[in-house]
Amino acid sequence: MNSFIIPKQAARLAVLQRIELANPFLLKIRKLFGRYIFSNLVTKYFLNANSIGKKYYETMLNEFLTLEKFIEQNHKSILSIGAGLGGLEIIINQKYNDKTFFFIERNYVSKKVKYGWDSSNNEAYNDLKVQKEFLTLNQMDHKKINIFDYDHDILPEFKFDLVISLLSLDYHYDFQIYQNYLKKISNTDTLIIFDTIRADYFKKIFKSVETIRTDINTVHKSKRIICRGFLT
Repeated sequence: MNSFIIPKQAARLAVLQRIELANPFLLKIRKLFGRYIFSNLVTKYFLNANSIGKKYYETMLNEFLTLEKFIEQNHKSILSIGAGLGGLEIIINQKYNDKTFFFIERNYVSKKVKYGWDSSNNEAYNDLKVQKEFLTLNQMDHKKINIFDYDHDILPEFKFDLVISLLSLDYHYDFQIYQNYLKKISNTDTLIIFDTIRADYFKKIFKSVETIRTDINTVHKSKRIICRGFLT
C-alpha cells in the first residue's frame, strides 16, 4: 500500500485536520477568500481525493517512523486522542496485527478552521461515522475499532499500554483537560506520546520525559515527547 482508500468526505476531513495536505493552489484560495469559504465550500467541492489519499498516507508513514521503535509487541491496547481519521493507526495496524485501537474524538466540524491554541478544546474537524468507514476501508477489522465521542460517551477507564496524541493534546489545547483522565488510564509502564511547545513543563508532571523529535520548520517549534509515570 502506498496510498489510503479515501472517499471524498474523508478527504475533506483529512485536509481540515492537516492543512499541509492541501496543494499550493488550494492554499492560495484559502489565503485569498479566507478560512470560512475554504472550510465550507472549497474543501467540499474542489479536492482531488486520490491525491489527498496518497499524500495523507505519506504523511502518516513519516509520523509512524518517529514512533516505530517505541511500539512494542506487548502494547496490545492503544488509545489515540484527537487522531482525526486515524491514518497513523491504520499504518500501525498494517505493521502489527495484534493491536486494539481506542479513539477519543469530537464529532462535528467547526464552521471556521482555527489551527492556533484553543484552551477550551472547542474546535473540532471530524465525523465519527466517516472515520469508522475510512478505517474499515483501509483493512482495519471492525472488532479492533472503538470510537468514543468526547462530548457524549463514557470514556474507557482501563489501563492502556500506549497513548498517542499527535498535534492535538497540548498542541491545540491544554494538557490539563485530559490530565486527570490520563492518570486513571495509565500505570508506570504506559507510554504517553504527544506534541508540545513546553517540553520542560512536563518534567514536573512525569517521572520520565524524553524528546523524540523537534520540529523547527513550523511557527510552533514544537517537540514530540514520550512520557512515563505521573509523579503524583
